[in-house]
Amino acid sequence: MSMKILFVHNNFPAQYRNLAAALATEPGFELAAVGASSAQPMSSVKLIKYALPDADVSGTHPFARRFDLECRRAEQVLYSLSTLATSGFSPDVILAHPGWGETLPLRTMFPKARQLVYCEFYYGAEGRDIGFDPEFPVSGRDGHIGLQLKNATTLLALADCDVGISPTYWQQSTFPRHYQSKIEVVHEGIDTSRVRPDAQAHLTLPNGRRVGASDEIVTFVVRNLEPLRGYHIFMRALPEILRRRPNAQIVIIGRDGLSYGLPPPAGSNWKSIFLEEVRDRLDMSRVHFMGGVPYDTFIAALQVSSAHVYLTYPFVLSWSALEAMSAGCLVIGSDTAPVCEVISPGDNGLLVPFFAVDELAERVVEALQEPERFFAIREAARHFVIEHYDAARICVPRMRELLDLGAPARPARRNVWTGRPPSEWPTTLRRPSRKSFAPLRMEMSDAEDQGPS
Repeated sequence: MSMKILFVHNNFPAQYRNLAAALATEPGFELAAVGASSAQPMSSVKLIKYALPDADVSGTHPFARRFDLECRRAEQVLYSLSTLATSGFSPDVILAHPGWGETLPLRTMFPKARQLVYCEFYYGAEGRDIGFDPEFPVSGRDGHIGLQLKNATTLLALADCDVGISPTYWQQSTFPRHYQSKIEVVHEGIDTSRVRPDAQAHLTLPNGRRVGASDEIVTFVVRNLEPLRGYHIFMRALPEILRRRPNAQIVIIGRDGLSYGLPPPAGSNWKSIFLEEVRDRLDMSRVHFMGGVPYDTFIAALQVSSAHVYLTYPFVLSWSALEAMSAGCLVIGSDTAPVCEVISPGDNGLLVPFFAVDELAERVVEALQEPERFFAIREAARHFVIEHYDAARICVPRMRELLDLGAPARPARRNVWTGRPPSEWPTTLRRPSRKSFAPLRMEMSDAEDQGPS
C-alpha cells in the first residue's frame, strides 16, 4: 500500500524540490501537487494548477486586503483539492506553505491527513527587517498593524498543523515562543554534488569576455536587486574595490524587480537608483549586470568567484548563501543573525557589519590581493555545507522522518482551544446569574457587519 503525499505551494516545487525528487524515485509513494500558474511539473508528481483571477480589493479595509486576496486564493485551491479528491487521491501527508493562504482549506478537505507546514518567517516590527535600515522610512502604527496581519494565515496554519518546519534556527525564533516547540528545524538542503568547486569552470560575461578561476571575480547574487539584500551597500563599496584592483571584474546577478521590502519610487527601480549614485566613480566596462540567469550559469559564476558578497537584513536566509559555500566560495557576509547562523568568521567565511561600506571594500580587496590566505576558509565552507545541509545525506532523510504516519494521530477536526472552565475565570469576568442577567445587545462595526464579499 502506497503512502500518498500532497505538496501545496503556489510556486511548486520551490522548497520541496529535493524531497519530491527523492520520493519520486522510490516505490511506495504516490505524489501530487497543487500550485498556481508558475508551478513547474516534476517527474512522477501529478500537478494540478489553479488560476487566480484578477480581484479588486480597493473596497476592503487596508488592514484586510492581503487576507482578502489569500481567501480568494484559498477558494481556488479548494476547487483544485476537490478535483484531486474526485480522482480518488486522499493524501496521508500534506506539505504546504501558508504564506499565500493556500493552507486555509486543507484541514476541511482532508481532515485525517498529517499536515506539515513550512514556517519560513514570522513578520514583526522589531528584531527583523522592519526598521533595520535607518536610510528608509519606518511605517507608523497603522503600518505595524498591517504587518502583524500578514501573519494571519500562518497562525491559522500553525494552529491546525501537526508539525511546522523552519529551514534555520533563526527563522524558527521569529515565531511566537509558544509555537516554537511545534516547529522542527530542517533545511530543504543543497545539492552539493551539483554545486561544487570546479577549477576549470568558465563564465561568459555580457561583453563576450570569458573568465575563469584565475581571474579576479567579485560576485553578488540576489533574486532582485534591492536594499533588503544589501544591494545599495555593495554598490557603494565598488568604487574603492575597482580603484585598488584594476583587474577586478564585478559580476552582479539579479533582476530589476522587487522581492521583499519597500518598493522604489514610482517609475524607477532600486538597480538604477543606486547605480546612478556611484556611476561616475565606476569603470563600467568592469561591472557586469547579468540579470536573471539559468541555474548552470549561476553555478559557473560561483565557481569562478574570488570573493562572493552576501548581505541581508535580518530576514530569510537565501539559498544562494549556502550554495556559494558549497561551491567553495570565499563568502563575505553581513554580520546579521541569519548569516551568523551559518558563517563563523575566520573559519568558513568572513563577516562585516551590514552598513560598513569601507570595511566591506577592504575585505574584498584583501581576498583579491592574497587569495592563498583564504584557501582553507573556502574548503571549510564547503565541508560545513556537506556536513550540515547536504540534501541527500542530511536534509531529505530528516524530512522523511517527519512524514512518519506512526506519529500520534490527531482528531479528524480542527484544533480549537476550548478556553478555561468558568471556575478558573477571574471573578470580575464571571457571568452573573441568570436572574440578574440583562439581555445583551450585540454591536458590530460596519466592516464586521458586511461579512465576506
